Amino acid sequence: MKSDKKFTHLPTTAKEVKERGWDYIDVILFSGDAYIDHPSFGIAVIGRVLENLDLKVAIIPQPNWQDDLRDFKKLGKPRLFFGVSAGNMDSMVNHYTANKRLRSNDAYTAGGQSGFRPDYATIVYSNILKNIYPDVPLIIGGVEASLRRLTHYDYWSNTLKQSILAESKADLLVYGMGEKAITEIALNLKAGKKINELININQTAYIADLKEITNNKSENTIKLHSHEECLKSKKKFAENFKHIEEESNKKLAKILVQQIGNQVVIVNPPNDILPEKELNKIFNLPYSRLPHPKYQKKGAIPAFDMIKFSINIHRGCFGGCSFCTISAHQGKFIQSRSEKSILEEVKQITKMPDFKGYISDLGGPSANMYKMEGFDLSICEKCKRPSCIFPNICNNLNTSHKELNNIYNKAEKIEGIKKIFIGSGIRYDLLFDKNDEIKGNKLEYTKNLIQNHVSGRLKVAPEHTSDAVLKMMRKPSFKFFKKFNSIFEKINKSANLNQQLIPYFISSHPASQITDMAELAYETKELDFKLEQVQDFTPTPMTLSTVIYYSGYHPFTMEKVYTARNKDEKLNQRLFFFWYKKEFRKKIENKLSNIGRMDLLKKLIK
Repeated sequence: MKSDKKFTHLPTTAKEVKERGWDYIDVILFSGDAYIDHPSFGIAVIGRVLENLDLKVAIIPQPNWQDDLRDFKKLGKPRLFFGVSAGNMDSMVNHYTANKRLRSNDAYTAGGQSGFRPDYATIVYSNILKNIYPDVPLIIGGVEASLRRLTHYDYWSNTLKQSILAESKADLLVYGMGEKAITEIALNLKAGKKINELININQTAYIADLKEITNNKSENTIKLHSHEECLKSKKKFAENFKHIEEESNKKLAKILVQQIGNQVVIVNPPNDILPEKELNKIFNLPYSRLPHPKYQKKGAIPAFDMIKFSINIHRGCFGGCSFCTISAHQGKFIQSRSEKSILEEVKQITKMPDFKGYISDLGGPSANMYKMEGFDLSICEKCKRPSCIFPNICNNLNTSHKELNNIYNKAEKIEGIKKIFIGSGIRYDLLFDKNDEIKGNKLEYTKNLIQNHVSGRLKVAPEHTSDAVLKMMRKPSFKFFKKFNSIFEKINKSANLNQQLIPYFISSHPASQITDMAELAYETKELDFKLEQVQDFTPTPMTLSTVIYYSGYHPFTMEKVYTARNKDEKLNQRLFFFWYKKEFRKKIENKLSNIGRMDLLKKLIK
């Protein structure tokens, strides 16, 4: 079903519902973000997917949870279910810095204003809905729900929290990229099934009575340590993570069960990746690609401005970085759109009234993983590695950049296009062969990228310089960054370009110590970098680094790992990013003197 051309967005108010002549609504979706009808925003995608099933769908963005709750009542009961998402980010990451300071702005709100969503938004919205409409099925999803589906460490409260299913009182949780699961749920409910009957849908989780454990003792089930056991033992919490990560990234995964008191959380296996045709179909739905008209006089939405003229060409990431939630949410296996679908979207953007000829990005979670998969997919079906490229690039992984190069070249020839820029981060380690050289189609891609698709600054993420820390991060040795930096400079010089490489670095990551940060400062100084894209490690739910931070153990080896935990330790590490600032010089001198590293002091501050 296609939208009436008169309506550019799904309805958000009773007036807009009435304008459509509807006398009922099938699904009402709540979101912590402003409503932007664009395929980069999860709630818009789910709304359009459900609409395509001939369902009447409404979206209530950023409902007021502090007044008389009229936003939760204004559209009444949906026929099928309520859907709740905190938005494109975990609400706590959205609200607070690594030092737990409240942010003064919100990129997903009109005017960049803060205060338009609550802390733990999924739980707050869900509890309100369950109190008002206890009998209406409630389904939660999005990043916040997805990564909090089992016992998890919450940095902001410094506590181990139980599954978000328990606190939200939701009937069902959809984790990961949920189009397939939400379609199956909606069609079953539309056919008359009850929500408590939908217990075998892949990529969902639910809470059941304790007796359900006895029904899940098959070989296809892994019983995790209970929430109560995790509260008593950090080791057991760490042990759980190994199973959670492996089963989240397997082709043939098992069911996970975890007891909470007299109940049990049951997590069904993830779906296989979407076939190219199905992924194309999702991106080809009739998005207006614009914020809802209600925001026209409320200021720009920064997150929209960032992606307005960008195109997502694939999903998933096989990097498996310890601190990153992308593979935990989108999965390890790459789901790529067809060349035709991508180029059609480029053409669509050229018709937008304020388009000036510049595409800001043709990318995804990574800029250069498009179409990459195993040569022999039967090997991938048995694989348990959390990363396809760490500690080395898998021999079964096809890392050709040929198709990606073709898309860049064809997109730039489309009428109305002046320049295609690549804004997503480059995995430069994918460009090197076993002899640490860049050759063939990868060299062709590298030259094309640097000469034609950099908007003056190219983002890369070495994250650290210490091999010990990089190993903990599941990142390649810093030698690859040095090699890539050299190649970047050489190509720039030959093309008479004056472009910058912008490296990202993290302080206070598990295993990182003061000496490692001092070495990082010296190494980057020697390469003539004054760092600006830096961050202090922020523990977020369902990442390896967060589990190490909380428990002190590496889940895969059970070895103890040092992590900077208190505010002073973290600030002392961050200090070394800014060795070149006079106001920090005395502090740096004191820190290095205290640990007896005058050699580093002399190298760093001459």
